[in-house]
Amino acid sequence: MRAAFTVAATLVASFLLPSAAATASDYPDKPIRAVTSQGAGGLSDIFMRGLADQLGPALGQNVVVENRAGAGGTIGARACADAPPDGYTFCILPDTAILYNPIILPGSGFDPKAQLAPITRLYDLTQVFAVTGALKVKSFDELIKHTKANPKTMSYMAPSLAKVAFMTELNKKHGTDFVRVPFKGGGDAVNSMLSNTTQIAMFGIGNLAALIKAGKIAGLAMDGDQRSPLAPEIPTFKEAGYPIAGTTFFGLYAPTGTPKPIIDRLYGETKKIVSKPEFQKRFLLGRGLTSVLSSPEEFEKNLVQERIDALQIVKDSGLYANLKL
Repeated sequence: MRAAFTVAATLVASFLLPSAAATASDYPDKPIRAVTSQGAGGLSDIFMRGLADQLGPALGQNVVVENRAGAGGTIGARACADAPPDGYTFCILPDTAILYNPIILPGSGFDPKAQLAPITRLYDLTQVFAVTGALKVKSFDELIKHTKANPKTMSYMAPSLAKVAFMTELNKKHGTDFVRVPFKGGGDAVNSMLSNTTQIAMFGIGNLAALIKAGKIAGLAMDGDQRSPLAPEIPTFKEAGYPIAGTTFFGLYAPTGTPKPIIDRLYGETKKIVSKPEFQKRFLLGRGLTSVLSSPEEFEKNLVQERIDALQIVKDSGLYANLKL
């Protein structure tokens, strides 16, 4: 009798709770929401809209992009994590929201490691260390010499803690006094440099390449193991003799609990689209972005090491001495 009841209950449950495989086979049957943590016109917004235009037809449903900007990507990350884990919400997020914010904001109540499932590391962003043309320096050695000869005159803008840690180390090692200043966005940073209000900025090469070619600013070094085709004359940080830790990247995520077959399908379709030469040319190469497209398993493994590195970078930045790290 008890065995019969158990079998009956199992059969009822099988009808009421469709399996992940069944869910994936029917997926999708309604529009999908794609959250980006940047405002309209930002790099990840432009990328996501380009991806959504092709991902929708590939999946057979519209993919609607939703901008949830602010708090270094955390607002968008939380909007994604709080959604039902049914495959109808995924998001593109910067490393700041995934690696750094959980460390420096321990009381936020948000844990991306537990609340978001990695789909793929989409692309790395090549950032350039640029100085105003008015300085007339062409290397780090010249910049350091100029700064020491003109104390309390040099300020910089940096969007990531990895770059702040780099500047902090320069000050410690060379006795310079570079000072970080706040900024509202890429446009604000460029205007500040062109007016010589701020002398140094570290931003995506795609934002600064035209100004570098025009001679209005000078690039001293850039991220990555290879030089960018957008400015091949600029050496990497390693080539310049000033290696730097941390690479800015953007990844695709879904709420934790999203069925694995759906995660795999989103990854597979995304990889097909982003790998196309025409997509690469339009949305990546000209903007200083390098596609990675690691599998969900590879990305999850990569994030383990990235979190270890991020903790060390936060410590090295010297900005959060009050935290118990």
